[in-house]
Amino acid sequence: MTDALLIVDMVNDFVTGKLGTPRAKRIIPNIRALAGAARRAGVPVFYVNDAHLPKDFELKIWGPHSMAGTKGAEIIPELPAGKGDYVFGKQTYSAFYETPLDTVLRAHDVDSLVITGLHSNICCRHTSADAFFRGLQPIVPEDGVESLTQEAHEEGLEYIKTIYQGEITDAAKVTRRWR
Repeated sequence: MTDALLIVDMVNDFVTGKLGTPRAKRIIPNIRALAGAARRAGVPVFYVNDAHLPKDFELKIWGPHSMAGTKGAEIIPELPAGKGDYVFGKQTYSAFYETPLDTVLRAHDVDSLVITGLHSNICCRHTSADAFFRGLQPIVPEDGVESLTQEAHEEGLEYIKTIYQGEITDAAKVTRRWR
């Protein structure tokens, strides 16, 4: 199996800004550990973050947030992208939709995608769907993703596991996998 690590929407507006949640803070150390382990093991690391444009449909639901080119759309300082990491913007819930993610994953012969970040029941769920539809195994460390509520978090994980055959695990197990 060839893995890649995906960090979804760990940007200022989702952690401390317009759509911020204190629940996001608990996953930061686990994502940091996963990113470090991935880089040491030569596993490619991808950041795919909301970078909205003024007419994006999603703004009708959530209001303006993570607007392209603003501080709100920047990766949080606690999880900086490293040399060689990939950073892509997105305008929808899925990290795959109209981004170069699929092309670059294929160039790396990836068949398992470790999905972390925000939100378990929205962007991580839709990204898991698109990974599954492309023949990739979604692997989701439950302590590496989070949602606005515990109920939403658990619902998102259960949906990914049941519908997309996602492997629900924890960050420590994934880190050991990369040693």
